[in-house]
Amino acid sequence: MSKGDPEKEFELENKLIEEMPPAPQAAKLNASSETSAGTRNPEAVSRLSEEPVKEEGAGSSFKQTSDAREQPGQLKMELDKYKDIALRSVADLDNYRKRMAREKDDAIRYANANFLERLIPILDNFDLGLQAAKGGGSQSAVIDGMTMVFKQLQEFLASCGVETIDATGEHFDPNLHEALAQEENAQVEEGVVIRQLRKGYKLKDRLIRPANVVVSKGAPVDEDPAKTGANPQESPKSRGDELIAG
Repeated sequence: MSKGDPEKEFELENKLIEEMPPAPQAAKLNASSETSAGTRNPEAVSRLSEEPVKEEGAGSSFKQTSDAREQPGQLKMELDKYKDIALRSVADLDNYRKRMAREKDDAIRYANANFLERLIPILDNFDLGLQAAKGGGSQSAVIDGMTMVFKQLQEFLASCGVETIDATGEHFDPNLHEALAQEENAQVEEGVVIRQLRKGYKLKDRLIRPANVVVSKGAPVDEDPAKTGANPQESPKSRGDELIAG
């Protein structure tokens, strides 16, 4: 190598040093280069992409908070709904128990109702035969025996809770009496039973058979004024004046 070569190299080094930019500019260039490189760096891209994700997370957390505020109201409505259903179910069950107890009691109290309904007509016929025998005027041991049997039958019915309805002289009651006829009667008030044609019976507080009765219509109505020749439109005072004038 010749002696001129080192001198050329020295000159080149000085030239390069002179051409180098100052330190602050180099720092700026380095920063800009890092920024441009960062856009290509996956980590930098991931950091930038995290910002919108955080915003979405904030929106979902707000929605969850609003839902959490609405849940107590919905839970209270459902609680009131099921509470009402429970109360209604308890009331229905209580009514069912009372109804079954009442039906059981009625079944026990009126268990013999059908039997007694069939026995009462027989008792009526027995009574009619006994009254006919007594009306004949003869008193015999047979009549006495029949009277005793009839009394025993009445005692048996009374022990079963059967009551006889005696309607004669009572005001007509459609719940207990069955009117077969009406008659005018000056001695009996209107609406009062004149006589009873057939006895009625009750089993405790239930009617087995109504009593057949005849009801009074009250006092008879006066005769038609046309038959007597009197004018119904003419007052007694006017007729009296005519007599005085005559």
